[in-house]
Amino acid sequence: MKMCKVLEVSKSGFYKWRQEQNSEKRRARQAWQEELKQKIKRSYYESYGLYGSPRIHQDLKSWGYSVSERTIGKLMKEMGLSASPKEKFVVTTDSNHDQDVYPNHLNRTFDVDAPNEAWVSDITYIRTREGWLYLASVMDLFSRKIVGWSLDSTMKKELPLDALQQALLLRNPTGPLIHHSDRGSQYCADDYTKELDRHQIQISMSRKGDPYDNACIESFHATLKKELVYRHHFSTREEARKEISRYIGEFYNLRRRHSTLGYLSPVAYEKKHQASSRKTVS
Repeated sequence: MKMCKVLEVSKSGFYKWRQEQNSEKRRARQAWQEELKQKIKRSYYESYGLYGSPRIHQDLKSWGYSVSERTIGKLMKEMGLSASPKEKFVVTTDSNHDQDVYPNHLNRTFDVDAPNEAWVSDITYIRTREGWLYLASVMDLFSRKIVGWSLDSTMKKELPLDALQQALLLRNPTGPLIHHSDRGSQYCADDYTKELDRHQIQISMSRKGDPYDNACIESFHATLKKELVYRHHFSTREEARKEISRYIGEFYNLRRRHSTLGYLSPVAYEKKHQASSRKTVS
């Protein structure tokens, strides 16, 4: 070879050098893949095994790794990691009562411009070996953050009221706000509607038999069941209470990336909005 003559090296020496270079590249590539796998595992297990390649891709991006979603999916497949598919939610509301109901003012306007413009509420049930546990939740549609929740062994009227009062205490809304729920008796109860009236919050309710009017909070409860409840077998209500509160407070609000929020968590999305608002004012 001409190059060997110019460099005054033997052919065997050149091939040995090139083989060593290729080996170093392979080792470097393998080391890089192993590092990526560790980061993928970190994201996957910190999400309790819930994240697929889109959300893991966002985690790695935030950690400074430039890698395609396709590569992440391939490495996840090699490691046997996969996220569960989404499940459809079901209707659990009993609207057969003689209390006053309100019109649908929200009208499926699920995208709002700022926090505390629209809240949605719903009740769901959790199975434990000890019996049923009921969860009432209040979500801010702007960030999909759960701003209030309450858990109890009975679905009494105080259950959603406790969640609402927690939300009012946490958020202290001052501007125009719509509160949307289904037509369940707990949300039509005098104590509940009077609390909304006292804070000058406009009451909105779904049309009868149409769960899609309250799709966002129904979807949250379906997600909670898929990602937490169906993966555990709670022995007691207290065990379920602790795990659900931890899931909402420490994971869903704080860490869980939402595709509708540009793969930010609710807390991160609100912080981004606050920073943007300060820049606009200044």
